[in-house]
Amino acid sequence: METKIKVLIADDHKLFRQGLISLMKTRQDLVEVVGEAKTGVEAIQMAEQLKPNVILMDIYMPQVDGLQATRVIHENFPEIAIVILTSSEKDGHLYEAVKLGVAGYLLKSLDAEELFSMLEGVMQGEAAMTPAMAARLLKGVANRLVNKEKGESSLTERELLVLRLVASGASNSEIAESLSISVNTVKSHLKNILDKLQLENRTQAATYALSHGLVNSREK
Repeated sequence: METKIKVLIADDHKLFRQGLISLMKTRQDLVEVVGEAKTGVEAIQMAEQLKPNVILMDIYMPQVDGLQATRVIHENFPEIAIVILTSSEKDGHLYEAVKLGVAGYLLKSLDAEELFSMLEGVMQGEAAMTPAMAARLLKGVANRLVNKEKGESSLTERELLVLRLVASGASNSEIAESLSISVNTVKSHLKNILDKLQLENRTQAATYALSHGLVNSREK
């Protein structure tokens, strides 16, 4: 590699940061630690100031956690590759990190040489993820797709009507008037729809309805 990988370490544990810096010094031909942040806020500030190639980001940090910091940095500096380096094996953290567009998700138990290999791969556009974590991610995605299909089939007729009206652009009050129900009942139906389809908001619900043919062109 012609140029060194500029790395920013973001972790609230000083001992871990120091250990990682010492480890990086063993491969000075490959990496250069340009800074260390102990909070998510510092990580965001240093990302702007130092413009690293890669940020090794812990999740559990005070003030602003690693995932929140990742969201801000990715939105403002998408050219910076963020690799989550954490002790968390929670599937929720893994899925959220991937949704945020991270370049990788690694556990702190990772072997040193494997870490260096992953960093080289990131610079080549590869994902930094061990086979075990990749398998968990694929399994999780598959399960979520299956659950989403089950969710659609479990929607009641009234929920399907509400979903179609949402997709047509109707507001909660308009849906309530159309179906002769209260606005609170509409909100309750929407919550059930989002839960069953594993969606986050009405925009995603509308997109889902349109993409799955639940609304035809004459209804839009």
